[in-house]
Parts: sequence; structure tokens; C-alpha cells
Amino acid sequence: WDRCQMLSVKGIKMTVGQEQQAGMKHKPVLEDLETHLARRETEALFQEQPETGNQYLEDTLLRSYLKTHLPPKVLEEVHQDLERFGNRLLTKIQPLSWECEQNPPVFRQYDAWGQRVDHIHTCSAWRRMKEISAEEGLIAEAYEKRYSNWSRLYQAVKLYLFSSSSGGFSCPLAMTDGAAKVIESLGIPGSLKNAFDRLTSRDPNKFWTSGQWMTERRGGSDVANGTETVARKQPDGTYRLYGFKWFTSAADSDMALTLARIADAEGQCTQGSRGLSLFFLRVRDEEGNLNSIQVQRLKDKLGTRQMATAELWLQGARAELISAEGRGVAAISNMLNITRIHNVIAAVASMRRMVSLSRDYARKRVAFGKLLKDHPLHMQTIARMEVQVRGAFLLLMEIVRLLGLAETNLASEQEQLLLRLLVPVAKLYTGKQASAVAVEAMESFGGQGYMEDTGLPVILRDTLVLSIWEGTTNILSLDVLRCLAKSQEQVMAVFLSTVQKKLELASGTEELSPAVQRTREAIGSLQQFMAAAGSGQALTMELAARDFSYSLARIYTGRALLMEHAARPDASPTDICAALRWCNQELCPVAVESGRGSYGAGAALQDSALVFGNS
Repeated sequence: WDRCQMLSVKGIKMTVGQEQQAGMKHKPVLEDLETHLARRETEALFQEQPETGNQYLEDTLLRSYLKTHLPPKVLEEVHQDLERFGNRLLTKIQPLSWECEQNPPVFRQYDAWGQRVDHIHTCSAWRRMKEISAEEGLIAEAYEKRYSNWSRLYQAVKLYLFSSSSGGFSCPLAMTDGAAKVIESLGIPGSLKNAFDRLTSRDPNKFWTSGQWMTERRGGSDVANGTETVARKQPDGTYRLYGFKWFTSAADSDMALTLARIADAEGQCTQGSRGLSLFFLRVRDEEGNLNSIQVQRLKDKLGTRQMATAELWLQGARAELISAEGRGVAAISNMLNITRIHNVIAAVASMRRMVSLSRDYARKRVAFGKLLKDHPLHMQTIARMEVQVRGAFLLLMEIVRLLGLAETNLASEQEQLLLRLLVPVAKLYTGKQASAVAVEAMESFGGQGYMEDTGLPVILRDTLVLSIWEGTTNILSLDVLRCLAKSQEQVMAVFLSTVQKKLELASGTEELSPAVQRTREAIGSLQQFMAAAGSGQALTMELAARDFSYSLARIYTGRALLMEHAARPDASPTDICAALRWCNQELCPVAVESGRGSYGAGAALQDSALVFGNS
């Protein structure tokens, strides 16, 4: 700006010549103006911060779902507790979450005198999160079974509300829940009774968290070929473990479950999955000393920085064999199911958090002369995200409903098959949804979405792990194929019959007829693809695995949105709109890609040529 322009800002109408004639009389005014403008240049951007209130009370979809499905007495008790919990999250827990992000764990390998201590220091807020988890029964609720088959769903709802305010503590809770499930599936043997009681305790002074030490130097999901840790049996019947655990989440946990190969008298180990056994170990003894474990370093991760993830050397760590010898992979499957469901919970929670903040910001932020909520294109973008969140939430609720039935021996054989299929499908699909929604939602804040001190980049970074941890999208897609093969196609028959039955019920709702028709067409396309692929090569199904899994997710989620929620007598216009919007997308991408010739041997050669053609 020139001096004449600066004067006009103060309301002083002068030409440059007049200013010179004014001389010293106006110098103080000019200096004051320049100081004022210089200060303004350093002031922070002024925009109203987006906020959310009680997460439970503001989540109309959650409350309508509980009202529809829970028995009245259970609903009454659960509603009161969730409203209280929502207030606690807002006033007490959310501030701790930011403190965890601001104060990540610190590793001190040696003390001042050169003695190795391998101490992982976590902040007080992180330790408080552990106490709160016990007080709220975030693990205990599923195992006390106060509400019979609804206990698991209620636990999932509390974890869903807690996740976005947990400061990353949802991750150790996932592994803790998984460890408790494994021990329960083993019949809670006497030697593990204390561990089980602590994992499921509501007493902060007794509550334990568990690690899950599977990944070694050769990689993650391929545990059969990647596990090198050796277990040597001791005269007292315990084992000593020797090996290197390359990626151990929640390294500050009290205990861990881990895989190792038992060495025979000659020191030889059986290779492959048949050589893997499952072990329980305490991380530290009663005096707080590490159990013959050395911490090599903490991982420098993109996200989940609040949680200590470490590389560990096991140098004779004392452990207890808890599976049958060579049956470690089978024993660990219960843990993987639970941790994958926790992954879905985290994905849905992060999406809900980002969309809620975007919605509130749209009510407050003025751009181009009007609020963001009055810009149709902006609202269309948020609405599309909302549809994704709703679909993911209802898919999550369906899974934990089925799990609750299975855990109380109330699930039919068909429901158990459906649960086995839907866990990997939901995990892979919501993991992808979460990162896409987080990126889109961040954009809805403009440049502020990119600023660290808004907390929005934290949500994005923490979301990106969800398509990697507990199996990448491709690994889980192949797991879906194994599920189909193992059941000899029974699970697919159950899937199709379940969706078809619900479609018949929804067809009576006139507003939903376009969505019903599109879903029927998608099912027909899926059946045609399966019939054609059934006579083809294994390569066809492997190449189609990801699109096939996406198709299952979209069709079944449409069933949940369309038949279970939008067809209710008291369904809102929003419920119906969400169902229609969901079914407007391509519900069966595997049929589309198959029609394009994407899955044949020629396509595989083309893929390789495209990838390596310029190398």
C-alpha cells in the first residue's frame, strides 16, 4: 500500500501533496496507523471454531438404531449411561485426547550412569485413559454379559463414542479385547484366570492392557513364513522365547500374546503355519523389570503417535504355551476377529467425527457472502460423506449384533457363517471409506483443515492406518475368498438369501422402489459373475477379489440402510434419502470390471507391463 491508501483506511481524505503540506502535525497519526496495520498482519485468522456437543445425543442415527433394536428395559438403562458418558467425553476425556497427541511417548534406553533401563515414558493423560477405560467397562461390558446378546453391541457403541476422543487408546483396547477373547475361547484355564480377570476388570488399579506381538522382520500378514521367534522349553514346563519382534503396538502394555516356533531336543523347528504356537507372557515382573526383553527403538510413525510402538528383542523372555502345539494360528483367529471389528469401530468413529465437525463449520463459516450451508455444492459434498458414514455405521452394528448372538450361543449356523464373511468385508471396506471421507472432510475446512493446531490432520493421519493394520485390503479380499471356499459356497448362499428376504420386505415401501430395483439388479449381476467365475481359473477370482469384496460390502450395506433402517414404520425422510443415495452408486463393481475383461490371464500380463514397463 502507498501512504495515500493507508490514510484513506483511517477515513482521512488527502492527496499525497496535501499530506506533505501537513508535515509533522499528522506524523503521530501515520505512525499509529502503520503500527496498527503491522500488528494486523501478524494476527491469527479469525474464524469460529467448529465444535460438537454430547456425541451420543447428537447422533440421531445411533439413537434411532438403539431404539429400534434394543429391548425397552435395556434401552432405558443404556440410554442413561450413554448420555452420561457423552457428557464425560465432552468435558473430561476430549481434553486428555489432545494432551496425548501433544505429549507422545519417549524412550530412554540408558540412565545417566550408562545403565540400560529401556524405559518408555508415557504422559499422564495416556495413563488416565487407561483408568477411564476400566471405569467405563470398555472391555468388561462385553464379558459380563449383563444384557445377554446385546452386551457386545453396547460395548461397541461405547467404543464408537470413545474412539475419536481416546487419544489413540482405542488401539491397546482392541488388542486387550482380543486377548480376553482368546483366553475365554480356551476355557479360561487356571493359569490365565488372573490375566483374564485383569483384562476385563473395572478397577483401574487392577486393569491390564495387552499387546499383540505377531509382526517380525520378514513382514506382517504372512506370519506362517515370517515368524522366526523360537521357544525353548524349560524344566518347569514354561518356555523361554528368543527372537525379534519388529512391530509391537502398545509396547507399554502389561502382557502380550505372541507366536513362536517350539524347538525340539535337537533345536530344530517346524516351518510354516504348522510350526506356530501361541504364548502368553508378562512384559514386566512384579518389580517392574522387563521380562528378558530389550527395547531397540520406538517406531517413527505417520500417525497414532500417541501410542508407543516398538521393536523388541526377546532374549529368553519367560512365557506360557496356551495353544496346542502347532495350533497357534487357529488359536489367534479369535483375536483377529475382535481386532478387525475394533478397526471397523475406529473407522466409523473417525468418519462420524469429521462429518460432524464439517457440518458444524458449515453453519458458522461465511464465504462469498453467505454461510457454507447455503452453498448447494458444499452441502452436496457433505451429504455424500454422510451417506458413507451411515452405511458404515449400520454395517458395524450388524456385525456386532451377530457377534453378540454368537457369543451367547443364540446364533444360527447361517448367522455364524454370515459373521465370518462380514468381518473381513467390513474391515477392508470401512478402512478405505475412512481415509476417503477424512480427506474430503479436511478439504471442507479449506486451508484450516491443513493446520496442525486445529487437530484435523491428526484425525487424517490416524485414519490412514485403518486400511493397513490387521490386514491390508488385498490380504482381506483373499481372506474373503478363503471363507467362501472353506464353506463350500454355503456362506454365499446365506449372504444372497439374507439380502433377498429383506428386499422382499422393503419392496412394500413405495419411496424405496428405485433402490430395491437397483439392489436386485446388483444381486443378479453378482450371481452371473460367480457362475462365470466358477468355471474359470483361480487367477480370475484372485484378480477379482478386491472388487468382489467391495460388491459384497455395497450390496449388504444397502440391505442394512435400505431394508433394516429406511423401511421402518417410523423411518425419517433422511433415512430414506440415505438409502436411495447409497443405491445410486455402482453396487456391483466386480460385474462391471468383469465385463471389461479385467480379470483374465491377459489382464494380469497387462498389469505387469503397465507397472514395470518404464523400469
